[in-house]
Order: sequence, then C-alpha cells, then structure tokens
Amino acid sequence: MGRLQEFEIAFDKNKVVYSPGDSISGSVTVKLGQPLQCKAIKVNCNGFCGITNKVNDTAWIKEEQYFNSTVSVADKGTLKQGEHNFTFKFLIPGSAPTSFEGNYGRIIYRVRAFIDTPRFAKDYSTEKAFYMLRPLNLNELPDIWGNCSSAVTQQFTYMLVKTGTVVVKTQTDMKGYTPGQIIQVMAKIHNQSGKSTGNMAASLMQRVTYETKRPTHDVRTIAEVEGGVVKAGKEVEWKEQIIVPPLPQSSLTGCELIKIEYYVKVSLKSPEVQLTLPIHIGNVSLDKKLQPSKNAAPAPSAAAEDRPASASTPDASTSTMPPQPAPKPAPRPAPRARMSSHNSPSAPPAECHQGAEGGIPSYDGFPNKRQSQLVSPNAFSYAPGLFFSQSQQHIGPGTAPSPPMGSGSTGATAPYPHERATSMSSLLILPPDYGTSTYPQEAPPSYDESCNT
Repeated sequence: MGRLQEFEIAFDKNKVVYSPGDSISGSVTVKLGQPLQCKAIKVNCNGFCGITNKVNDTAWIKEEQYFNSTVSVADKGTLKQGEHNFTFKFLIPGSAPTSFEGNYGRIIYRVRAFIDTPRFAKDYSTEKAFYMLRPLNLNELPDIWGNCSSAVTQQFTYMLVKTGTVVVKTQTDMKGYTPGQIIQVMAKIHNQSGKSTGNMAASLMQRVTYETKRPTHDVRTIAEVEGGVVKAGKEVEWKEQIIVPPLPQSSLTGCELIKIEYYVKVSLKSPEVQLTLPIHIGNVSLDKKLQPSKNAAPAPSAAAEDRPASASTPDASTSTMPPQPAPKPAPRPAPRARMSSHNSPSAPPAECHQGAEGGIPSYDGFPNKRQSQLVSPNAFSYAPGLFFSQSQQHIGPGTAPSPPMGSGSTGATAPYPHERATSMSSLLILPPDYGTSTYPQEAPPSYDESCNT
C-alpha cells in the first residue's frame, strides 16, 4: 500500500443538492500509511459554466465564473501515520444558477481538496461534485395565466395545382407545466381543398442556445404524438395529451451563456404547416388560487343609478298594485332527433362540440395514427431537483423512462431518494458523476496566494 491510503471529501448528512444562499459543509479525510510532510492542505469550492462548439467536448471556448473560494485547513508540518479529518464550510452565493449538463455546455459545482507537498514531491488532489437547484415558480412568471393559441391559413397546392386552403387553429390548456403534468393540445383543422391532408402531429420541443461567438442552437424533439389525416372538405377537431418528462427548467437565472426554451409544435405534413406554442417548464406548478381575478363589471355610474330610481318612483295610485311579471318568451321548436344524436355527449364530456357561429360544424372523427407518446431516450439535458408530485408518481405508460446513470453527456438521469432540499416533497433526480470528467483551461489555485481568490 502507498503512503496515501485514503483522500476523500464528504458532505454533512450526505447532502448533495443545495439551493442558492445555502452553506455547504463537510470534512476531508486523509488516511496515511506513512508520515507525510506537507506545506498546506487546502479546500476549494467553485461553480462555473463552460460552453464549447463541439458536441461532448470539455475544451471550453467560453467560461463564466459564479464563485471560487479557498480555505486552508492545515498549515505546514508533518502528518502522522493514521487517519486525519479536516472540516470545511462555504457559503453559496444567492445568485448561483441551477446545475445543467448539455451537449455543448455545463454548469458545474464542486469541492476540491489539495495536499501541497514540498518541492519535487508528489502533490495530491481529490474532488466531489454537488448540485444546485434554484426552483422556478411558474406562478411568479409574467403573463403565465390562460392558454397559448395560434392559427394559420395555408394554401394547398397538389401537383402544382392550387386546390384550396387549409385553416389550422391550435392551443394548449396552459402556458406553464412541471414534470409529470399533462399538456392538453387541441387543434381544429378545416380542409377547404379538394385533397386530403397529411398526418397531424404534436411535439414537445426543447431549444437550448449556447452563447458563443456564433450562437449554437441545440433543438430536439422531447416527445411526439401523431394523428390521422383530414379528408377533403372536412373540418375536424383533434385533441391529444403530452406527458412532460423530467426536464431542466426553462430559466437558468444567473447564467448568461445558456438559455433554455420549450414550445409545442403542431404540424401538418401536407400541406406543410407548422405552428409553435411557447410554454414554460418549472419546478413549482401553477396554483389556480393565485390566478388574478378577471376584471369585475364596471359599477353603474351615479347618474345611471339615479335614472332607474327616479323612473321607478311609484305614486299613490300605483303603489298598491303588484309588479307585472315579465312576458314569457315564445316556445322554441324541439330539435330533430338526427341533430340530437349528433350532439350526444361523449366521454370525456370535453369532447362535446358546442357548435359555432352560423350553425353546428360537421366535425368528423379524427382517430390517432399512434396513440402512445414517443419519447426520445437521448432527448434530455440535465437539471437537478426534477420531481413528480406525490399524486403524479404513477402516471401510466406514457411516462418517460429515466436512462441509466453515466450513459453519456446527453444528460442521463437517475432517481435519488427523498431529500428536504426544498420546501416541497420531491423526488430528486441526479445527473452522471462529474468526477470522471476533465476540465481543461483551469489551473489549480496558487497556494502562495490569499486563501480567497
């Protein structure tokens, strides 16, 4: 066995997920088989973002530092044979962004320990990663209430001959979701041409922008559902659901180099139609109790209040007469049987067509070509603290599988036991271990400098 038998970092209570403003404390264990002379033992805690222009590369072309602190836990001397423990404690700045791992960049937090030995002797170092979670509360975002909608009219050209137009209107039920929730997508397609359209599809898309000299955009399909075609001259309504898998939050507040966006793309293959519905992915779901109430109807003016009062002032001759009942409306003819059968309720009730101005549209059935949600196994970038609420842990076959830990830099995640890292009961999901990664363009702190760099 060598002189240094053990050199490890441990966090208090085995905590690995922290929030901005927290303090991180732990100990460094040094186990020696022989005495060891050292100039100092120092512990460094840092957080930074690095981005590149090559997939899975760690030769950062641009970096952003969030904090970098060093403390000395042992001065110059000789460490005796046996086990030694040195404690440390750091304060995490309140501006630190959430951890992230993508194809072209990472936000990394770690604690490193160094044993600085005399000249010509071997130095020793070790490190341990931790993860930052800055929860995104959807209720605090501006213009988050209501649904998101879009519409387009597209000319339908078949074999270079214009056959008419296709009108597509789409919307989502909300503008913000958390992992485990379901996106309700609705589309109305009015095929005013003489040819059938292509298949309808709805996709949950992720767009990550890395702010290099020439920004790199990493766009990927997270999940997709597909429907059928719309026949010539028909108008249909298509409703689908997309389950939100574990995903990084939309906002990396505090990071200027990486931007994450999500949107639902509704597309028609023929004619080529694409509509985008921007949405937000957060950690705290929307609470309808916090939704601002709609503007109440304006109160009648004083003059308006006076007019009915003066007009209704009874005189002596009419004060004893009972009020006259309002005239009953003329009876309306009962609907025909064929119309009532067309409008019979279906399951779920939301599928009932309420009609439209000018009559009841003849919506045909729109069966789905693929009923199950397709999820790409390589479609995820990492952010910690992703969770399902307790009532949503078992969602059914549509939930996205979690790839095994360490399956690559695509942000594979693995479940982690419950931890009181936030005020919510959550199931934390951690990324691959950063300990096997190298970090070029970084030099270890100079031990002759001040302890705080």
